[in-house]
Order: sequence, then structure tokens, then C-alpha cells
Amino acid sequence: MTQELRRSLGLFDAVVIGLGSMVGAGIFVVLGPAAEAAGNGLLPALALAGAVAYCNAMASARLAARYPASGGTYVYGRERLGPFWGYLAGWGFVVGKTASCAAMALAVGTYAWPDQAHAVAAAVVVALTAVNYRGVQKSALLTRVLVAGVLAVLAAVVVSSLRSGAVDPARLGPSGGMTAGGVLQAAGLLFFAFAGYARIATLGEEVRDPARTIPRAVPLALGVALVVYAAVAVSVLSVLGARELGASAAPLVDAARAAGADWLVPVVRVGAVAAASGSLLALLLGVSRTTLAMARDGHLPGALAAVHPRFRVPHHAELAVGLVVAVVAATADVRGAIGFSSFGVLVYYAVANASAWTLGSGRVLAVAGLAGCLALAFALPVSSVLAGTAVLAAGAVMYAVRRS
Repeated sequence: MTQELRRSLGLFDAVVIGLGSMVGAGIFVVLGPAAEAAGNGLLPALALAGAVAYCNAMASARLAARYPASGGTYVYGRERLGPFWGYLAGWGFVVGKTASCAAMALAVGTYAWPDQAHAVAAAVVVALTAVNYRGVQKSALLTRVLVAGVLAVLAAVVVSSLRSGAVDPARLGPSGGMTAGGVLQAAGLLFFAFAGYARIATLGEEVRDPARTIPRAVPLALGVALVVYAAVAVSVLSVLGARELGASAAPLVDAARAAGADWLVPVVRVGAVAAASGSLLALLLGVSRTTLAMARDGHLPGALAAVHPRFRVPHHAELAVGLVVAVVAATADVRGAIGFSSFGVLVYYAVANASAWTLGSGRVLAVAGLAGCLALAFALPVSSVLAGTAVLAAGAVMYAVRRS
């Protein structure tokens, strides 16, 4: 008999876990590459990424209310479209979010100890895997603390920037260098920082009253994240300008310096470490739960479906995911991981929107979300598209071989 996970998360915890994934390291690392692609089209790109994320959130919330089990779109695709599409979504999520986990771990290492970034990244993965192993409620409590700290740091950056003499509102306007392709690519990169609301859906088996809680938690978490991102983007862009922002490896640090708030620089660095840790904690939760669901259906080794008799968590899946992420974090590149992760997760949400379309209601949002996901996925840098397509194709071949 399959053991069930413990339902211990309420609305507040579910929202916080979603925020822990979204309002995390993404805002510290993705603004630079996005501004480089979009120029002064950064704000339209942010709005586009938020609109696609909203469509995806609504699809995920409706599906999660119908299927309140661990696994997210892997489960929805399987139930609404067939086993292959569920498998493809799960595969895209696991490989994409493994890359995202590695990027978050490397962000911790880069800000905490740049000379030993890879070693620190691997160590923090081990530490947070141990936290998750002790139970999801403990993970939720730690995420609350991390989210509160990150929001305080971001608020300090926004206030310091907007109150400084370096602000120039003209930097927020459009420029001749802005192109539709650049805005699309930037929106695809920014989606990397928006995708955290999926963590709420993948924890469906651990949420109390999921049919009511999940549809409320998803849009709440997304709305708060969008407001925070917009405030940070406006303040940083108005201080640095699109060109300087696009060339910056640490935009919030550079914005604090440009605003004359040098005292804020070490605070931002600590905030980045806390943000990346919170994102990584929630990401590890989501990937391990999708791994659990795929193992239950035989797409991954059956041992990964084991649930700890005391802590009631998928401990084998958590250990396996933690090991893989630690190895990738010891060797990966942060910017390359962002593009690869965005491609895999956009494919995942394309399947979610297609699944939501079959429910009958809300089809306009589902079609918009599906079209938006595909447009953003294939507007990403060519290297990310090619690598993502190759990995998805490899997963499809594995599925065909197993079925035959």
C-alpha cells in the first residue's frame, strides 16, 4: 500500500513556500541578463513574463484543486492528456529545476565566498537536503524566516535608490535599441524567477484542504512577487540605466553604490545568500515530490517512491535529488543554467495549460498561457533551446524504450 504524505501546510505556509521560490535569488541574478537582451524593454518584458506566469498560475491552481496529489503538472498531464505528456512534463520539470537548483546553490557560493563558490554550493545543497529530510513543516518554518529577510533587503534597495540623487526617470522610457525579439528573450529569462508558484502545486499532497487552499495560495504568491519585482526593477533601472544594468553581474549591489548607500552593499550580499538559500530549499522540495510521483508510476526507479515512516517525506527521492544537484553545482555555470532551466520549465507549463484546456472552463487563459510558454521558450538563447530540446528528446526516447 502506498504511504501518503502528511498534510501539515495551511494557506500562509503555502504562500510563503511559493514566495520562497519566486522572491529569491532570481531577482539578484536575472535582471542583468534580461536588461542585456531587452535594453529599455526590461519593464515590458517583466510585464509579459508576469502575464504568462499568471495564465500558468491559473491553470495550475484549477488543476491542483482537481488533482491534489504530489507531482504537479506531471500528474495533470497524465490524467488529462495521457501518460506520455505527463511524463514529458515531469521530465522537463526535473531536469530544468535540477539546473535551477544548481544555479541557486552557485548564487549562495558566489556571494558568500567567491573563491570557493563551487565548494560552498555543494555544501549548502547537502545542508538543505538534511533540513528537507526532517519534514516539510520544518522547511516551511525556515522559508518564512528567509522570505522575511529577503523582503526587508529588497525594500531597503528600493527606498535607497528612489530617494537618491542618481534617479533619472528618463531611463525608464523606451529607446531605439528595443526590439520585439529582445523583449521576448528577456521575458523568457525573467520567467526563471517567476516559476516558484509551481512549488505550491507540487506539494498538493501535503496541503490541508488542497481544493480550497491551492487556488487561493497560487495567485496570492504570484501577485506579491510581481509587485516586488516591479518595484525592484523600476528602482534599479532608474539608477543604473539599461546599458549599465545589462553589464552588471550584481545589479542590486551596483544600484546601492550608485545611490550612495555603500552601507547597504554587505546587507545586499547577505540578502542574496538568504534569497538563494530560500529558493534552493523550496526547489529541492518541488523536484523531490515530482520525482516521487514519477517513481510511483514506474518512470523512475521504484525505490524513489519510498516515504519515511517517521518524518513522512519521500526520503529516497530527496537524497537522490540532493546528490545530483550537489554534483551539478560543483561543475555548472550560473548563466547557462538559467536559460536551460527556463526552457525546461516553460515546456512543463505548456503541458499544464494544455491540460487545463481540457477542463472546459477558462479556455481563453489556457490558450494564452500555452502560446506564451512556447513563444518564450523558443525566444531564449539558441544554446539553451538546443540543449533543452536535446534533453527532452532524450527523455522521450527513454520513455519509448521503456514502453516497448
